[in-house]
Amino acid sequence: MDLRVVFMLFLVALLGVISALLLLPLLQYIVAAALLAFVLFPVHDRLAARTVEIRGRTLTISPRISAGVVTLFGVVATVLPLLLVSIIVLQTVLSFLEEFDDLAIAETVQETVYGLGIDDATVDEIEQFLSAEVEGFLEQGIEFVLQELVGLLDTSFRVGLGILVLVFLLYYFLVDGRRLVGWMGAVAPIEDETRTELVAEIEGVTWAVLISHVLVALAEGVLGGIGLYLLGVPNVAFWSVVMVVVSFLPAIGIWLVWLPIVGYLLFVGDPVGALLLLAYGVTVLSIVDNYLRAFLVDIGSGVHPGTVLVGVIGGLYLFGFLGLILGPVLLAMLKVVLEVFSETHTADTGERNAPWD
Repeated sequence: MDLRVVFMLFLVALLGVISALLLLPLLQYIVAAALLAFVLFPVHDRLAARTVEIRGRTLTISPRISAGVVTLFGVVATVLPLLLVSIIVLQTVLSFLEEFDDLAIAETVQETVYGLGIDDATVDEIEQFLSAEVEGFLEQGIEFVLQELVGLLDTSFRVGLGILVLVFLLYYFLVDGRRLVGWMGAVAPIEDETRTELVAEIEGVTWAVLISHVLVALAEGVLGGIGLYLLGVPNVAFWSVVMVVVSFLPAIGIWLVWLPIVGYLLFVGDPVGALLLLAYGVTVLSIVDNYLRAFLVDIGSGVHPGTVLVGVIGGLYLFGFLGLILGPVLLAMLKVVLEVFSETHTADTGERNAPWD
């Protein structure tokens, strides 16, 4: 092999490793910016072609102005809700610790134990044991919250830098998105026909995942929150967020939240509310989860539920909360790339591969 080729390969590998190390801490924000730019690019494309009249003068909206407006809209529509969700979760945890009444729990346990006919000495031992356990639990909970609040300062600084990178990249992905895709196509050693097919397939499967899973999760969270609010369940905003999260998990779904709440309503002496929530969950929420999701998947690219489940859980580990969306999308993209490569390889070699599905 030519020495110059070896040197260039070594240089590319070295710079590639260094670049990967530089990008890795910001990977979730970079991927999120790319995905958000993909979703918002049609809006930017239409807005950039419009003209407006100001004091009798016709002005054309430039791509940079359009990208700035759409970027601002994207930040307001995505980043601010995520911050609001974080605040809701933190407030719910703090309010739970403040309202935790260990004396009431001890009295309830005492009444239950007396009802069983247990002697006073045993009751005193049980009370001391439970009191020590509850106090230890509260101390650990408060210590955990304080540690998280201290670590929140460092995390907030890093998240702030990440959001800054996300906004910056989102703007330039919108402005120079076509040039970036064209450059990647020119650099990639694949034919124009294959590249066009690959881009079209990735675009289709990305929209399929976003519509069939993100839209369903948001719909279930909103409908579930409305049902809990009408029944007077406390911390509706928190449980709505939890329902949105679990709705991303196929075969698990939103029943993981509303069914235990049915048991809670029975425990607190509200059988009517429990029956109403059970009926609401079986009819409205289950229908939305099963039929709407199946319908949207059928009209999309048919991403397998197993792919979505692994993508969501793995995405949470790798990207945090954004992994709920990024994980399934990236795995779906990998599936498309493998399929297009297999079709291209089959066409070149004349071999036939058995389809997976």
